[in-house]
Amino acid sequence: MTAPRPTGAPAPSPAVTTGDATGVDTDTDDRLARGLADGDEQCLAAAYQRWGPLVQTLAARTLGDPREAEDVTQQVFVAAWRGRANFRPERGSLPAWLTGITRRKIADALSARTRRIELAASLGASLKGESPVHDEPERILDRVVLTEELSRLPHVQRDVLELAFFADLTQTQIADRTGMPLGTVKSHARRGLQRMRRSLVELAGAAGGR
Repeated sequence: MTAPRPTGAPAPSPAVTTGDATGVDTDTDDRLARGLADGDEQCLAAAYQRWGPLVQTLAARTLGDPREAEDVTQQVFVAAWRGRANFRPERGSLPAWLTGITRRKIADALSARTRRIELAASLGASLKGESPVHDEPERILDRVVLTEELSRLPHVQRDVLELAFFADLTQTQIADRTGMPLGTVKSHARRGLQRMRRSLVELAGAAGGR
């Protein structure tokens, strides 16, 4: 099965041959490393196919969530492509460099998870005894964004809204960070908020029926 292309990285040309069925030799590893450093899209695609499973396994072991592990894998190769100018093949191997990026992205994912839990707990305490039915929809939405409802969104919508609410990024900054077109960011944000509004209606209706 063909591995998916990391979101935010350029569409690769047809994949290069990276070795025989038993693996990739050291010379080929070196060519991939130098090609990626030079901005060769074919080498990015080959590196993703070769080391993507390793990155995803490392992420899954720590995070315990296959969906988050997939997200981290995408982020690692996007970061590798964007940061290729900082990679020095003569100073270290490509898999070691990717592993370092993976550890940082896993740490970021764990931090984001902790923030969501803490915000949800804080929100739960602040809403105790309140009836959201009588609040303005905009105020209710601001609170719901901080709850676990955010984690139930499709991962792309969730990531866009997390960057907006937790990292205080504008939609233009989100587009720059993720590599998505600005229009796509706006579309994901709009659909995510609409989905959360529907959840709000259900929550308000449940509270009103008690």
